[in-house]
Amino acid sequence: MKRDLYIDFAKGAATIAIIFIHTVFWSGQFYVPTEWRVISLLFDVPLFYALSGITSGGNVEKTFYRLLKLQITYMIFVTFLFFLDYFFKVFGLNVFGLEWMKDFYSTFGSKYVPQNISDVPQWQNLGNWYLHSYSNADTFPVVMGSFWYLKVYFILTVFGVLILRFFPKHVNWFIALCLALTLIFNVFPQYYPSGQVGYVAFYLGLFLIANKMKGQKIPTKWIPAVYGMVALLLLWMFWSYGTEIFFKMNKQKFPPKIPYIVWSLFSLATLFVLYNRLKISSESIITYIGKNAIFFYFAQGISSSLVYFLVAALQGKLPWYILMVLIFIINVILAIIIASGLKKIDSLGWKTLEFLRKKTAS
Repeated sequence: MKRDLYIDFAKGAATIAIIFIHTVFWSGQFYVPTEWRVISLLFDVPLFYALSGITSGGNVEKTFYRLLKLQITYMIFVTFLFFLDYFFKVFGLNVFGLEWMKDFYSTFGSKYVPQNISDVPQWQNLGNWYLHSYSNADTFPVVMGSFWYLKVYFILTVFGVLILRFFPKHVNWFIALCLALTLIFNVFPQYYPSGQVGYVAFYLGLFLIANKMKGQKIPTKWIPAVYGMVALLLLWMFWSYGTEIFFKMNKQKFPPKIPYIVWSLFSLATLFVLYNRLKISSESIITYIGKNAIFFYFAQGISSSLVYFLVAALQGKLPWYILMVLIFIINVILAIIIASGLKKIDSLGWKTLEFLRKKTAS
């Protein structure tokens, strides 16, 4: 089957949007106006869950194998990250001393300053990372701040493929259940569960809706109604919650509450409107990013941490909007370079595992 470049293009564009979000929400907290930070959330992680639904099917074995490969790739990456973080700390302590290290970490904001900086490897952190308990990587705080998405992706993909495989005729009922739970959690916030339940309730429903859209095309005559409905829901949101909800949008994201869900509908509507309508006929840097989205997702956590130091050096010397664009462009370039390196590290990791398999099998 010929590869659908629109899916790669959409993944690439969504990945670039994530880099922009992490540019303005992490290092950008020091200089980017709140309005621009909230607007950046228009194109956010719901796009990835929708795209996963479009590309998924009911083949349990294939899906579980894909998730296993992703888990191994993730473990290779966090192992590399663990030693990179460790060697940086050792180098910093031995060369510059403890006080310099504390000043260095304060660049990320006071909450990222470790209380006890040690040159002894914290092996429990690596074990926790393997098990998706995302304790902070001090040198690269954005990495672990990004990984909540990965845990939810694993959970909802397992549930999603089981539903598609064993209950294909009842998908609509599961969609209704997910949306009903999301509504109940929002209407009765005292019952909103902790952990990943709230995330999965909404994103699994989105995953299944997107799967129902696979191969479909929204009729042209419906497009004005789709965007009109989105506009009405946005107006209702501001009327119901007040205009101040705009400035609290990021807090509505973890876990997803109704204002954030409504805010994300514009990007989701655009994704589905363009699906099977926008024809991408040739490869580009955006489709390349989309094909390698997981490596770019890993890479942007490192690059978005590194740009803190540029912000610290340039803040106040440039207008905020010029600095924002400059830091974003640099962040994208760094992510491309780092992603290329991570692909090579991943390849080396798989070759090492294959070598060990052969040695232990003989």
